[in-house]
Amino acid sequence: MENGYDERLSGGAATVFDATSHAFGNAMNGLTERDARVHELGDQTFSQTFVVPPSPIFTGLGPVFNNVSCVNCHRNDGEGIPTAGFSNSGLLVRLSLPGMDAKGGPLAVPGFGTQLQDQAVAGAQPEAKVNISYSDSSVVYPDGTMVKLIKPDYTIQNPYTTLPANCMFSPRLAPPLIGMGLLENIPERTILSFVDAGDKNGDGITGKANYVYDEYTKKTVLGRFGLKANTSTLSLQVATAYQQDMGITSYVQKTESADGQPQMDVVHGDVQPELTDSLLNYVVFYVKTLGVPARRNVTNADVKAGSILFDQINCSGCHRPTLQTGINLTLSQISNQRIHPYTDLLVHDMGPGLADDRPDFLASGNEWRTAPLWGRGLLDLVNGTPYFLHDGRARSFEEAILWHGGEAEKSKQKFMQLSSEQRNQLMKFLESL
Repeated sequence: MENGYDERLSGGAATVFDATSHAFGNAMNGLTERDARVHELGDQTFSQTFVVPPSPIFTGLGPVFNNVSCVNCHRNDGEGIPTAGFSNSGLLVRLSLPGMDAKGGPLAVPGFGTQLQDQAVAGAQPEAKVNISYSDSSVVYPDGTMVKLIKPDYTIQNPYTTLPANCMFSPRLAPPLIGMGLLENIPERTILSFVDAGDKNGDGITGKANYVYDEYTKKTVLGRFGLKANTSTLSLQVATAYQQDMGITSYVQKTESADGQPQMDVVHGDVQPELTDSLLNYVVFYVKTLGVPARRNVTNADVKAGSILFDQINCSGCHRPTLQTGINLTLSQISNQRIHPYTDLLVHDMGPGLADDRPDFLASGNEWRTAPLWGRGLLDLVNGTPYFLHDGRARSFEEAILWHGGEAEKSKQKFMQLSSEQRNQLMKFLESL
């Protein structure tokens, strides 16, 4: 307890005490009997494998896709594996042409859209295949300690038709799903209050709100989900994942991802929309009501020292520890909660080392949304191997920090100046989240 507040309550009333491999898959405590049933139905649908027509249930897969179920990308409601073209892959590639479409978003590539689907149903051809190779580089601390980093290189192979020479590519790893209902309930004014245009306080951090076009409401609104904060609501996030990742249409995303492509010729007996309204709503509610694992070891001396260092080197300038959710009259677990997600939901320039050089609405090719850190200390238990950053290139918190640049360069340099003992304390703190 600190100042009468239990530091373990990362998600406020939505905190769950589970430090096992199932830590990310728990419903928030205290759901009504009805809400618990809807959450359960959403869980079942989230795990369901979709197939090709004319199967009477869970049908409509493809004709091109990246995976066959939500859980195949978000293992145990956690993150994906940075591979492509396999049933357990969790990496996809966004693509676009230079410029913006009429709504201010990425300009679709003719014949490919804005996401590369690397698998296809029988009789259709994948849009292309993705090959990943790695090269090594080293970072040496002032005390002589050396850390090896790996840099991925992505090659697009065997496109079904010619890709434009100026096509831009951006790999994206499926992130953990915990606490998304809480993040959706952060007031917009709170997020905007973190913007420091012109860097008035001189810490090198400015931040930017990404305003995006909502395909369902037909309005431009604040983005808060996705690795570039390029999606506005959980409904749109889930529906777009079904459409783009699996080729499954819904009342929110009514058009096939392969619309207008020759692959559509192989689809027979397809009924639109392929995902019923109730099933989509179940999954949205399931994601909204996933609880946040409690922090661990909060009284440990090294963890407490690491928490102080986290603030001293200004990691908290972007990874803001504490936020307050707004009022929600339908779900008390996310209403007016003091939470500790360690994000500001803004996008920041992360420097050339992490740049994908592909703009996404107002987010530039150097900018990424601040990743929430809650629960990340459990990734090794939940997913077996932890991966960090937008494409999973970092295999530890330390590697992730060393990739930081741009607005985070000052903090990274301060981190590198720490002693070995202090760096270890900071790692212990991050592992407690």
